[in-house]
Amino acid sequence: MSFVTRRALSTLIPPKIASPSAIGTAPDALRMKRVVSFYEKLPRGPAPEIQPTGILGRYQAKHFGKNPTAKPIIHAIALLILIGYPMNYYYHLRHHKNNAH
Repeated sequence: MSFVTRRALSTLIPPKIASPSAIGTAPDALRMKRVVSFYEKLPRGPAPEIQPTGILGRYQAKHFGKNPTAKPIIHAIALLILIGYPMNYYYHLRHHKNNAH
């Protein structure tokens, strides 16, 4: 096996911290105690659900969360109409106002 393959496989295999030969010696027993205490402090169970904050976060949670809806498409079309018509009026339609002769 080449060095590169061995190196790649070694990252997948966890180090042997709890081998039977390591428990009898004092430094390894202390090391094992630190590892156990570290894992005891980790939280257990599923992570708590993060509550959305802000206007965009609440909108995203409501329409894209557990029960997604089609309302964002309708909202996007309405937004384009609300922004598009005044822009058309300002840049083009206002010049043709009252020129019906």
